[in-house]
This record gives sequence, structure tokens and C-alpha cells, in this order.
Amino acid sequence: MEILKSRRKVGYARVSTVGQTLELQLQALKIYGCRRVYREKASGADVDRAELRKLLNNLKEGQTVVVTRLDRLARSTFDLFSIIKTITDRKAYFYSLSEPWTNTSTSTGRLMLAVLGGLADVERDLIRTRTSEGRARAIAQGKKMGRSSRITDTQKREIIDRRKRGESLKSIAATFDVSDSTVSRLARGKSSHRH
Repeated sequence: MEILKSRRKVGYARVSTVGQTLELQLQALKIYGCRRVYREKASGADVDRAELRKLLNNLKEGQTVVVTRLDRLARSTFDLFSIIKTITDRKAYFYSLSEPWTNTSTSTGRLMLAVLGGLADVERDLIRTRTSEGRARAIAQGKKMGRSSRITDTQKREIIDRRKRGESLKSIAATFDVSDSTVSRLARGKSSHRH
């Protein structure tokens, strides 16, 4: 912990909801010696956390990013590993006041980071497996995947008829606000079912 005391410390504080307050986190980070604290009022699941992005973009070599608890930084193991990796790639350090084993300036902290990386891989694989299984189950139940078509059946028939009359792909596409390839695919699809 002595190593951390000599480094420049930057804090990150986050609350998920409007009703929550940052005060306890700010106080703990200030007592720990953080000169600057980036403050965020956003869900940890939020991909676009502007203050976290600012912190990472402004991070200098040798600085230490400090949080009061790991869950203030990320919601999942994968996100946590990704953020900490960004920090260490910039030759900076990470430390959580509630979880001192996260001190990346020590060999134990770096070991824990490696374990965290392995857990992130496992988590990503589990999510991928669950997603695939869920998709397969939905398809087996007759559910269609992907977004619904912007083109109605009536519009499809009109596209096919206009194409048969020789109208250009571009002209038809402009009328229906779709791409040329969509018009081409619809026209081909109809003719291929004509046996």
C-alpha cells in the first residue's frame, strides 16, 4: 500500500440512480488522497459513461485509478477486466478501497487481474452459449429472429411487378426507401418460387 501513497491518484465515483448520492464515495476518495474525482450518475450497465471515458482518455502513466468498490466501476467481470486492462495498458494502476487485492502495482494484484481475465473469458463463453441456446429454442418454437420487415406483403408484390415491367432498381428503391440490394433480393425471391 505504501507504493500507492506516492502515486498520483484519480478517483471514480458512480451511483446508478438519481436518488442515490455520491457523497460517501467522494469523501472516502478524498481521504485516500485522490486529487481529482470523476463523478457519474449512470447505471453500470450503461455503455456510454462519459465520465469514465474522460477518465480513461486523460489517464497518464503512473497514475492510479481508485474506486470505493469494484461494482462502482463495472457490472460484469468482462467489463471490469476490460476497463482495468485499459488502465494497465496505459501504464497506470488500479485500486479498490474495499477490495485491496485489486492493487495492480503489486504482484498479487497482477495475479488477481490474470485470474479476472480468465473469469471474463468464461463469462463471455457462458453468455454466448446461453444466447445460442435461447435463439435455437426460439427458432424451434417458430419465432422469427431479427428485425421485422419494413416492407409489407402488398409493397413486396408491387416491387416485384414494377421490376418485371423493367423499372430500375434505383427507382424502385427510392420509392420504398430501401436499398437496391433489397429490391433485387425481393424480385429474385419471387421469381425463384415460380415453379
